[in-house]
Amino acid sequence: MCTQGGAEFIKEKMIESNANRLVMASCTPITHEPVFKSVLESMGLDPSYLEFVNIREHSSFVHRQDKIGAQRTAEDLIRSGVARASVLEKILIKEVDITKKALIIGGGVAGLTAGIDLAEEGFEVHLVEKNPTTGGKMAMLDRTFPTDDCSI
Repeated sequence: MCTQGGAEFIKEKMIESNANRLVMASCTPITHEPVFKSVLESMGLDPSYLEFVNIREHSSFVHRQDKIGAQRTAEDLIRSGVARASVLEKILIKEVDITKKALIIGGGVAGLTAGIDLAEEGFEVHLVEKNPTTGGKMAMLDRTFPTDDCSI
């Protein structure tokens, strides 16, 4: 169902049954959600009316050694998805201007990395560190693995 042909089949069935919501029970939405949102959009329906039920990661993988448990879990997840779909509402999308400034609390590895990444994207970065030097936990180390460099 995650192919163009599958999407067309779903669209046909939705039109035949006059459906205004889509519950998709399959694998991860990260990969396939855009396919099914496009089905809704092609029908003039808001993509917010898609309810995705991930039965691969939330059922099949979890209950790999228990087929009956996997089946029960998948059925429960699908029933829940149908219940959620019945109350879905259109999600309004609003664009807002942003100020390209960031406040980063903590001058450890994560804070410094985030600051560099944001600065490279054109953000004005303000870094706050409670200690007189940056480095966080790294500053407590003498040498780092694998290069044996000084940690600061």
